[in-house]
Amino acid sequence: MLGTHPRQIKESIFYGQTTSLCETCLSLVPTKILFEKNAVLYEKRCKEHGKKKTLISSDIEYFKKCKDYFKEPDLPRVYQTETLRGCPYDCGLCPDHEQHSCLALIEVNHGCNLTCPVCFSESSPKVHWDISLEDFELRLDTLVESEGEPDLLQISGGEPTLHPQIIELIGLAKKKPIRHIMLNTNGIRLANDEEFVKELSLMKKGFEVYLQFDSLKDDTLLRMRGAKLTDVRKRALENLEKYGLSTTLVVVVKKGENDSELGAIIENALQYSCVRGVTFQPIQDTGRNETFDSEKHRIVLSEIRQNILDQTSLFSPKDIIPLPCNPETIAMAYGLRDKNTVHPITHWFSEDELLKNGPNTISYEKYPELKKHVFDLLSLSTAEHNSAIKLKELLCCLPQFAVPSDLGYDRVFRIVIMQFLDRFNFCIAQVKRSCVHFVTEKQKIIPFDTYNLFYREKL
Repeated sequence: MLGTHPRQIKESIFYGQTTSLCETCLSLVPTKILFEKNAVLYEKRCKEHGKKKTLISSDIEYFKKCKDYFKEPDLPRVYQTETLRGCPYDCGLCPDHEQHSCLALIEVNHGCNLTCPVCFSESSPKVHWDISLEDFELRLDTLVESEGEPDLLQISGGEPTLHPQIIELIGLAKKKPIRHIMLNTNGIRLANDEEFVKELSLMKKGFEVYLQFDSLKDDTLLRMRGAKLTDVRKRALENLEKYGLSTTLVVVVKKGENDSELGAIIENALQYSCVRGVTFQPIQDTGRNETFDSEKHRIVLSEIRQNILDQTSLFSPKDIIPLPCNPETIAMAYGLRDKNTVHPITHWFSEDELLKNGPNTISYEKYPELKKHVFDLLSLSTAEHNSAIKLKELLCCLPQFAVPSDLGYDRVFRIVIMQFLDRFNFCIAQVKRSCVHFVTEKQKIIPFDTYNLFYREKL
């Protein structure tokens, strides 16, 4: 007999169960999902390392709302592996995966002209490897075989602009049936080599720059990127603006470092007509993550969402909503740009029209075409011939809105919050819905989260 004690009321509510990782040994462990003091926690239990609670969301109502946005999965055409050991050990993609590649990445080098204290790939000037044209094309063909017409390819690194054949690589990708191509960069070459920017502009249709932009302050950039880069980023944006190259700013968010700047970064982005949006990524504890303290620096999607709402008047809570393909890890606000302001598409919906209780049940009795247009629009595809046309189709469904005759990709502005999984927030269900994938040298397509946790080789 275990003894007796008075019955008690627990401070937490048991909401559900998942499988996560022990934060010490990375073993798969049974995990309770708890609601406690308006926060969502994982309570993990490892046989060797005991019980551990971890913050997953700071907003219970938003966390529950994510369930309403689930949609039928959009699967790849073919799989690259079999399901043998079970997730996450069969990547990929295996037939147990529940989402195609909304966004695929190919790393074209490991070298970099920075040694960022925050870098999931641990790149640096000391590392040397450049992909061959043959290897790159083989990976492109793997992606095309899986997707048919891939929505979005990001050419990444390392610092890909250092690859001696970067223009040829982009040209090779543009020959494939890929709807949109992004070049990930820290902006140093874009700032210092105007001729290179001019050369990129010759390929601007269906092409975009994904520009690292963590802060407007040099001291913050010095701690996060190891260099004072505010002038570099300014000159890079000026060159991109001069040549009309579509640009997305990407911000790695570290609590206590740059989480107070999110509104200012958005408002700065709107000063440049070339900027199509800002993507915020909560810091992921993988790779080189110097001085990282999970108690001080971890930040979750809901906290970033609330910071944006607090720091800028451009968006309201109903504007930043879950992305249907993986609603618990990606949120998006999509809008129509008017010079230095944005009109979110959700301004033309009531909450009842946009959402009803229950999974994937957006209400369209009044506008039967609306459901298709919203789910089409709220995807990670940012192709020019997708975003503007889809937004125009959506607005045409709303009788009270006059569609601008000049609605093009330059009138579209989006905010994305993209939370990747690590040893703290890993969830087996969420990783099965991951739609951001690496295409590897072994002709495998592996979710970003599991690749960095289990498959990436040390440089």
